[in-house]
Amino acid sequence: MTIDSPPTPRPATEPTLPQRGTTSVLRDRVPVAWLGIALVFGLAYPWFPGLGWVAVHLILLGALTHSIMVWTAHFARALLKTRVTVAGRRRADQRIVGHIIGTVLVLVGVSVGSWPATTVGAVLISAVVLWHGAELWQQLRDALPGRFRVTIRYYLAAAVCLPVGATFGVLLARGPGDEEHGRLIVAHSLTMVLGWVGLTVIGTLLTLWATMLRTRLDDRADRLARQALPVLVLGLLVIAVAALAELRWAALLGLVGYLVGIVWWGRALIRPTRTAPPKHVSTWSVAAALAWFTVAVVLILVRLIRRPTFAEVADAYTPITIVVAVGFAAQLLIGALSHLVPVIIGGGARVWRVGQEVFDRYAVTRLTVANLGLILWLAPTPPAVRTAGAAVTLLALGTFLPIIILATRAALREKENRPDPDGPRPPLPPERGIWSAGQFVAGLAVVAVALSAAVAWDPTAAGFTPARSGAGAVTEVRPSGNTTTVEVAMVGMRFTPDRITVPVGDRLVIELVNNDPTTTHDLVLATGVDSGRLLPGERATVDVGIVGADIDGWCSVAGHRQMGMTLLVVAEGAAPGADSGAVAESGADPASGMHGDHGSDAAMPGGHGMVHADDDVPADFTAVDPTLPPLPAGTEHHITLTVEDTELEIAPGIRQTRWTFNGGVPAPTLHGRVGDRFVITLVNDASMGHSIDFHASALAPDRPMRTIPPGESLTYTFTAQRAGIWMYHCASMPMSAHIAAGLHGAVVIEPPDLPPVDASYVFQQSGAYLQGDGRDDIREVDAGAALSGQPTFYTFNGVAFQYDHRPIEVEVGKRIRLWLLNAGPTGAMSFHVIGGQFDTTYAEGGYLLKDGRDAFGSVSGGSQALSLAPGQGGFVELTLPEAGTYSFVNHDMPLGENGAHGLFRAVHAK
Repeated sequence: MTIDSPPTPRPATEPTLPQRGTTSVLRDRVPVAWLGIALVFGLAYPWFPGLGWVAVHLILLGALTHSIMVWTAHFARALLKTRVTVAGRRRADQRIVGHIIGTVLVLVGVSVGSWPATTVGAVLISAVVLWHGAELWQQLRDALPGRFRVTIRYYLAAAVCLPVGATFGVLLARGPGDEEHGRLIVAHSLTMVLGWVGLTVIGTLLTLWATMLRTRLDDRADRLARQALPVLVLGLLVIAVAALAELRWAALLGLVGYLVGIVWWGRALIRPTRTAPPKHVSTWSVAAALAWFTVAVVLILVRLIRRPTFAEVADAYTPITIVVAVGFAAQLLIGALSHLVPVIIGGGARVWRVGQEVFDRYAVTRLTVANLGLILWLAPTPPAVRTAGAAVTLLALGTFLPIIILATRAALREKENRPDPDGPRPPLPPERGIWSAGQFVAGLAVVAVALSAAVAWDPTAAGFTPARSGAGAVTEVRPSGNTTTVEVAMVGMRFTPDRITVPVGDRLVIELVNNDPTTTHDLVLATGVDSGRLLPGERATVDVGIVGADIDGWCSVAGHRQMGMTLLVVAEGAAPGADSGAVAESGADPASGMHGDHGSDAAMPGGHGMVHADDDVPADFTAVDPTLPPLPAGTEHHITLTVEDTELEIAPGIRQTRWTFNGGVPAPTLHGRVGDRFVITLVNDASMGHSIDFHASALAPDRPMRTIPPGESLTYTFTAQRAGIWMYHCASMPMSAHIAAGLHGAVVIEPPDLPPVDASYVFQQSGAYLQGDGRDDIREVDAGAALSGQPTFYTFNGVAFQYDHRPIEVEVGKRIRLWLLNAGPTGAMSFHVIGGQFDTTYAEGGYLLKDGRDAFGSVSGGSQALSLAPGQGGFVELTLPEAGTYSFVNHDMPLGENGAHGLFRAVHAK
C-alpha cells in the first residue's frame, strides 16, 4: 500500500475537490516564502547574532509547522480514503492564515520584547493546530477500519504537544531567571522538536518512506508503530515533567525511553531501504535529516549526562539548535517537498519523473556541500571557518528555492502537453540514481575553496599564520636536531604549565589549547611569535623555533597579563646572561601598552590643551545626548544589550577602540520605578568573554553575572526593589580594564513621589585610558594604566570636554535635575555647577537636602557639591537664575581640568 494510491469514492454530503492536480497559493507558496526569509536571516546571522533566533523559528514555527498542517491533512485523507470538501479546504485556508498571523506575532513579539504580542501569537498558533487536530480526529472516527490508522494517532499526539510547547515558549519570553530559563528551554525545545515535529515525522515516514523509495512496506510496520507510540509519548511526558520539576536524571531517562521508541519503530525502515536504496534527492535529503535528528538527540543526551543543572544544559544550546533547524528540519522539508510537489500536481508517473529530474539537478554536489559545510559550522573551528561553513551550507540548501520553482513549472508543462490520458502511454525509461563521482568531487572542491577563503580572510584567527622563527632568540647556538613538544592549556587567567624547560638548541613546539569556557586568549612571546587569538575550545600549534635563551610569554588580551597570565620558557644549559634578544620599543611593554606618561601632555601630541581649542574639534563632532530617557510604559521592560568592539571618540578628535554595550559609551540608561521588572538579554558579539552586573538587582550573582564567550547570550532578570541611580557594568576580570574600556551604564529607579522637573539629565564620570595617539594609531584600552589608576582623560558620558564644545542649553529659571553616577573605575567625583546652588541633593538612596531642608526637616540653606565615590550615584536639583554660561565640573580640580568639565548655556524662553 502507498499513501498516494487513489482514494475509494465515498458518499459526500457536500461538494468535493480533486485530491490532486490543483494548486493553492496558501498551501504551496507560503512555506517557500518562509524558507526564503529564513535564508536571508541565516546568512546575516554571523554579523547580526540576534537574527539567529528569528531564522530558526522561521524554519521550525513557520515553514515546518505550515507543512505539517498541510501534508498531515493530505496523508490522513489518503490513508482513511476520504476526500477534501470545498468547506474543508476553506477551513484549512483559514487555519493557514491564522498560523501566518500567529507566527508573525511571535517573531515580532519576541524580537521587540512584547510579551503580550508573543502570547497572542502563541495562543493563535495553538488554536489553529488544535482545530487541525480536531478535524483529523473527526475523520478518524468517521472512516472505515483499515491499516495504518495509527499514523493519524501520531498526528493527534503531535497536535497536543504544540500547545504545551508553546506555553513553555511564552513563559520563556517573560525572561525567567537562569535556572528556570534552563528548565523551560529544555521542556520547550524537546516538546516541540521531539513531540510536535518528531511524532509527526515518525507517523508519516511509516508509509511515506517506502513510497518515496517506490517499494513495499515492511509487513511489521503497522505493528511496530502501534507498539512504539505509547513509549514515545511516555518519554515525552517524563521529559517535560522532569524538566519543570528540575529532575535532570528523570529527564535523561525520559529521553532514553524516547530513543528506545525510535529504535523500535525504526526497524520498519530497514527492509524497504535494503530493497530499494535511495536514488533521488528526496530520499537522500530525508535520510540526511534523520541522521542529523539522531545527532541532535544524542547531543542533548550527552548534555543531560555531563551538566549538573538545567541552566548549564541550556548554556551554549546554539549547536543543537543549528543541528535541528538546518541539518534536520531544512533537509526534511527539502526532501519531502521534492517528492510531494510532483505527486500533488498529478498527471501520472511521467509528470512525477519530469519534476523529479529537475529536483535531482546537481543533487550530489548540493548535498555534499550542505552537510560537509554544516560539519565545519558545528566543529570547534576558528570563527572564520565556521562562518564559511555556515555560508556554504545555507547557500547549498538555498538552491532548493529556485529549483522548486523550476521543477513545478516543468511538471505542470509536462502535464499540459501529455497525450490523451486514456490512450496508450509510451514506456518510461529506467530510473537513474543521482550518484555522480564528479558531482561529489565538485562538492568537496566547493567546501575546500570556502575553507581556503576563510583562512585567507583571517589567517591569524584560523591558526594558520606562518609562525615567525624564534631564531632571533639564539646567539651562536648549535641546533640539537631535537624537537620538544609541550601542551599548554589556557584557563582562569593562567597558562598551565606556566614554565617550560627546554634544552638549549632544541626546537620548541607548543600545542596551545584554550580550555577557558568564557573568554578568548592568546600567547605572545618576546621573540615576536604570536599564536593569534583562540576562542574557547580552539587549538593552535606555536612553533617557537630554536631556543637559545630564556623567553618571556604572555596573553595579550587587554588586562590578562596584568592578571598574571604569563609564561616563561627556560633554556636549560644557556650561557650566563643570555636573553631572548627581544627589544621593547621605547621602553614600552609590547603586550600591555603600559607607558610612563599616562595623563600627561606628553601622552598626546600637542598636549591636552589642544582638546580645549574649538579650532581642533572636528566640525561633525556630536556630543552624547545627556537627556534622561522618559519612563517606559508598563512595569516589565525587555532590553537587549549587545557587547561590541566599536571605535569611538574619547575626546573630540581622539579615538579609541571601545568595548561597548549597544555601540555607545556610556551604555543605554535604563529608567523605571520601584517594583518594575527588567528582563535583560546580554549578547556577546565582541572578541572576548564579557558579563554584566546590575547594582540595581539583589540576587545570587553566580549565574546571571557569569562571563560568556563570544557568540553566546544569557538572560538576566531582576525586579527593582529600591530607588536610586544604579551602576551596571561588565564584571569580567580584570574589571578595571572592562569598565575603563566603556562597559558601564546607569539604571535610574525613581523614588516614590518624585516631583516633576522641567528637564532631567544624566552624567556619568569615568576615566579613559589611551594607547597610541588616538589619530593614526588607534588601539583599545590600556589595561596597565587602568590597573594603576592613571587615566589619560576623565570624562562625563565617555568623552572628555565634549560639553565644553557642545554646551547644553537650558532655560533660565527652569528647574533641572542632574542624575550623577561615578562609574570609575577610579577617581572621586565632587560635582559642582559654577554659579549655581543645589537646593536638593540625593545620594545612595536618600535625600541629604530636599527643597532646602535637611533630612531632619530643618532649613539648612543649600549645597555646593555632591561627592560620590566610584560605584555611587545620586542627583541634584537647581535652577539657573540668569542668562549666561555656567560650567559644571568635578571640583577635584585635577580631574576636572583633565576632562570632567562641561557647560550649561542658560537662555530665556523663546
